[in-house]
Amino acid sequence: MSGAVNIRAVALFALVAILFIGTGVVQSWNTSLTILNMGLISAIMALGVNIQWGYAGLFNVGVMGFLALGGLATVLVSMDPVGEAWSAGGLGVILGLILGAATIIAAILTYQKMPAGRMRGIALLVILVGGFFLFRGVFDAGVEAVESVDPSVSGYLGGLGLPVLVAWPVGGLLAAGAAWIIGKTALGLRSDYLAIATLGIAEIIIAVLKNEDWLARGVKNVIGIPRPVPYEVDLQASESFRNFAASMGSDPVGASTITVKLLYAALFVTVLLILIWLSQKALNSPWGRMMRAIRDNEVAAEAMGKDVTRRHLQVFILGSAVIGVAGAMMTTLDSQLVPSTYQPLRFTFLIWVMVIVGGSGNNWGAVLGGFLIWWLWVMVEPMGFFVMETITAGMDEGSALREHLLGSAAHMRLMTMGIILLLVLRFSPKGLIPER
Repeated sequence: MSGAVNIRAVALFALVAILFIGTGVVQSWNTSLTILNMGLISAIMALGVNIQWGYAGLFNVGVMGFLALGGLATVLVSMDPVGEAWSAGGLGVILGLILGAATIIAAILTYQKMPAGRMRGIALLVILVGGFFLFRGVFDAGVEAVESVDPSVSGYLGGLGLPVLVAWPVGGLLAAGAAWIIGKTALGLRSDYLAIATLGIAEIIIAVLKNEDWLARGVKNVIGIPRPVPYEVDLQASESFRNFAASMGSDPVGASTITVKLLYAALFVTVLLILIWLSQKALNSPWGRMMRAIRDNEVAAEAMGKDVTRRHLQVFILGSAVIGVAGAMMTTLDSQLVPSTYQPLRFTFLIWVMVIVGGSGNNWGAVLGGFLIWWLWVMVEPMGFFVMETITAGMDEGSALREHLLGSAAHMRLMTMGIILLLVLRFSPKGLIPER
């Protein structure tokens, strides 16, 4: 049975490879590599969700929030610090954040140390109210000073000016830290309540990114994020590269674009292979078998002495860290952070479709789903227009039916995702590559 599953997996990956090669032959290699790079990142996203759902049955509907935190990490790590903004209000912002954290810590310690009663309630009220006004007084003044510094091109503190590759593990750490905070409060909830909580928290994260300009320019966006690969114009200016392109029978512009995308693909493949190797090691270890036992029967696992909540917290943090790394990689690929682009349809629902179609509980299945679903998501719409144009070729130009059919082609990708999901759930409910 295992051999049959392996043959099936190899055949399915070969089919996906044919789709990407066919795209390069029929359209262009530039298009194929563009889809491939986002497919690699999507595969890592799906791998993170699979760690949470496939290993432990945790229903995380806040995927986009952890992706956004990974994207934020690229700004905080790789962008140069804005010296004028730091001089104007940086100290006030940092001091305000420290005061806010100190208020929360003081309230927690007071709640834990003081005996229950009226005095504890009064003390908590004084700490929270007083701390809030003190925090806002210091923080707001600093934020106003920072955001007033050349807001059309700056208006934020900037980052640390470190290499952008450093931001990838930092994105994972930032997402893991947020997952720890969320997990400590939400993992005791039932699965449906956990889903609602993670969705709400993800929306809060996006709202903060959109409105706190001092952090990452809000909806003004951060552009020009440093790249880990050369710029196309730099390659085109290199005489040795122009000679190389000529020897390959290509023009420097096209060759530089392909080269940059291949370098990105090499980086993404390296990260994906490292993560899937670690994921497979974890899944096949005693820890992985314990997590699947907890997933299948929490009551029995708890009766055997397993700390279910603690293990859930572990796997929630691990999966979120992987998603955060993917978020940092995606922002690096785009060279910009645009908070308004983080939408639940693209960065939560579609990732879940990848996991379910590929095969939840199977790391290779999640990776397959990432490649396949992303290729379909990109290619179905132009294919839909081609189909509709073929169907309506004999109709009059002003035909209402023709206009309706051509207008409906834009929705083909949503319909296709639904059909694929239904077909997989009907004929292969455990996914294309089922869990072994």
